[in-house]
Amino acid sequence: MGITRLGWPQADQNPSQFNTPHNIAIDRQNNVYVADRNNRRIQVFDRDGKFLRFNHLNATYDKKRHPVLGNLAATRPDQTQPWTLCITNTPTQYLYTSDEEPGRIYKMTLDGKMLGWIGESGRGPKQFNWIHGLACPSENELLVADMNNWRIQKVTLHPERLGTSTANTR
Repeated sequence: MGITRLGWPQADQNPSQFNTPHNIAIDRQNNVYVADRNNRRIQVFDRDGKFLRFNHLNATYDKKRHPVLGNLAATRPDQTQPWTLCITNTPTQYLYTSDEEPGRIYKMTLDGKMLGWIGESGRGPKQFNWIHGLACPSENELLVADMNNWRIQKVTLHPERLGTSTANTR
């Protein structure tokens, strides 16, 4: 794996090459999704292990905001690192994933189109600090294992509201 001139690892574009595979999920067609954390991508394989595609988390954010844990790095790339995965068991399946910084949860189609996100790094409601587990019992309800905040958050999404950051936490 190469290092870019900014000092951030450059994702190895070879399928089946992993750098910290951090989570796994399987969709209804038995495709396997692997959160390839340090390569900043999700790798997708069919049931026979054939590589299908990469899904990337390309979402801009304010890199001047200091994360709860870690170093301030205004030169971070927009591709964030996928840490967790969850696929809904609804008629239309959705992929949820989270990252370390900026501390968001992303809703995506299975083919990798980003539909929206919630959260930011922090200690309050709708804030997360290293999500290490994610369950999606329904399309609009998530259970979030928020490791460094020592808590589980129940997140209820409200798709009827406009915007990309709409959630209530209990």
